[in-house]
Amino acid sequence: MPLQMSEDAVMAAMALRAIRHPPEPQPAVLRPLDPDIVSAAIPAFFIGRNRAGLWVAREANGRTGGLFLFKSSAIDFANRQSTPARCALVFPTGTFELDIENRGNPLVVLTGRWWSWAQRLALRLSERRRT
Repeated sequence: MPLQMSEDAVMAAMALRAIRHPPEPQPAVLRPLDPDIVSAAIPAFFIGRNRAGLWVAREANGRTGGLFLFKSSAIDFANRQSTPARCALVFPTGTFELDIENRGNPLVVLTGRWWSWAQRLALRLSERRRT
């Protein structure tokens, strides 16, 4: 019985540590899509988050893309860019940055800068409390 309690305590401590110190998101590698899976006639868009937590929509060939506050806005952008047909949506598991001109919401860039600043400030304050 005591062994089970100590294992439970270790698991609880590990879970608490994971909540307080979540792992850094790994950057996604955006590779060309396999032509056997997606036809060249169907536009494909990568939809995901960047390091600042903003939503990124980027056409697979890098012709257009944008930054957005909401996932639904990124998906709507992809659908609008591929009209009259629909598009294929790819959701990478890691973060990725928009490496072309932002054709999405221009105010989001300012929000992203503010959010990054706020996160750095919160990190500094938490480090001061620990010492």
